[in-house]
Amino acid sequence: MTVPNIALNNGVEIPQLGFGVFQIDPSETKDATLTALEVGYRHIDTAEMYGNEKEVGEAIRESGIPRDEIFVTSKLNNGFHAPDDAIKAFEGTLEALGLDKIDLFLIHWPLPGIDVDFVDTWKTLEGFYRDGRARSIGVSNFQPTHLRRVIQEGEIVPAVNQIEVHPYLTQDEVRAVNTEHGVATEAWSPIAQGLVLNNPVVTGLANDKGKTPAQVVLRWHVQRGDIIFPKSVTRSRVEENFDIFDFELTDGEMGTISALNKDERTGPDPDVFNYIP
Repeated sequence: MTVPNIALNNGVEIPQLGFGVFQIDPSETKDATLTALEVGYRHIDTAEMYGNEKEVGEAIRESGIPRDEIFVTSKLNNGFHAPDDAIKAFEGTLEALGLDKIDLFLIHWPLPGIDVDFVDTWKTLEGFYRDGRARSIGVSNFQPTHLRRVIQEGEIVPAVNQIEVHPYLTQDEVRAVNTEHGVATEAWSPIAQGLVLNNPVVTGLANDKGKTPAQVVLRWHVQRGDIIFPKSVTRSRVEENFDIFDFELTDGEMGTISALNKDERTGPDPDVFNYIP
């Protein structure tokens, strides 16, 4: 089974389906990542904040898969937005992963209420891109106002904006602004922490397609053009999440799922979230 690639605005290609390690304990991360790589995933999404970059790196090395066949993403921790701190944190990410360069590095949250302006942080990331240590750079949880400032005041347009997206939070406005500026949309929490899986619309479509509710929702994301990286430590679920390319949803079925939107978040509101661990 071949996972489609999406070309980012700098020409770098990213697999549309990846494996996320958010909330996976470091003690389980290496085995979970190895399982994902065995199943066929070639895109791994981690973050400094998750505390499991080291284990992701170990899995990549132990997998025996050539490094250039695996797309690796990490994100800047919230406590390191000041330029000098961001540089040290980025170098720490490379060291933890055991890599000399990373495929995608993101500002994890805009943190609009802190003393350090996220535009200054973004300009620091631009340096990582220019020196070749980050093949692509982007942002995460940026609202349209945040994204527009980075584009207007920076020199490099973010390759991606990783935001919470699922049928209960379709994020049409943010996705439209992303598209307008050539920024790919990555969807975290793609099944809303499981909240959408018992919805009658989703379960009905799953029965019709002979698929699970999770597969239907992940397929909805793929057909919208979202980049997704569901997570699980259970091999059968990892395999299930990968098996979404042998069926399609009609335009009507896509619209029915999209109509479930109620602007309901499972995570924080980026306009007011300023948490620094």
